[in-house]
Amino acid sequence: MAKIIVADDEMLIRRLVCDFLIKEGHTPLEAADGKRAVDLFRQNPDTALIIMDIMMPELDGWEATREIRKRSAVPIMLLSARSQDFDQLTGFESGADDYVTKPFSPAVLMKRVEALLRRTGNGYVPDADELWGLSVNKDAHEVKVYGEAVSLTLKEYSILIKLLGFVGRVYSREQLLDDVWGFDYDGDIRTVDSHVARLRTKLGD
Repeated sequence: MAKIIVADDEMLIRRLVCDFLIKEGHTPLEAADGKRAVDLFRQNPDTALIIMDIMMPELDGWEATREIRKRSAVPIMLLSARSQDFDQLTGFESGADDYVTKPFSPAVLMKRVEALLRRTGNGYVPDADELWGLSVNKDAHEVKVYGEAVSLTLKEYSILIKLLGFVGRVYSREQLLDDVWGFDYDGDIRTVDSHVARLRTKLGD
């Protein structure tokens, strides 16, 4: 199924998450601190998801997320006992895609894992020559324009993958909202416009 990095300095929690991932058919890679998580991702660019605690030695989850975001749009889920709005906002602002508070239900956690993996997309992506210098490495979640790496958020990356899967097809806001944000999203539909605008700017359009 998917290769998933699990970073937590609490061994019991780390092993618990890994055990459930294995039961779901995934391959977990363990890290006991943020620096190791970053190094592990560099060594395994085909990682599909990273699950990280916030309070870890070497690099905390926020710092590790920012470091990974410099080169990849791989989905990142933060785990923490800190449930204040400030902590969650800091997590999302650092580049995280989901924030789960401890204690958590392992079963619910696995559903959130599957939701993140599903929204990343697995459609066909044309080669760089077919798209005027645009290159997408789906295994590494990396996007380049004429050889230069482009940093995308998960939502921007998911939109790009969706559009590239059916080049020439026109999607409505509602279709992109359902496919990328999920059917239960009840926020402002205009968020699609802002994400597409930022994506076009980053790709040099």
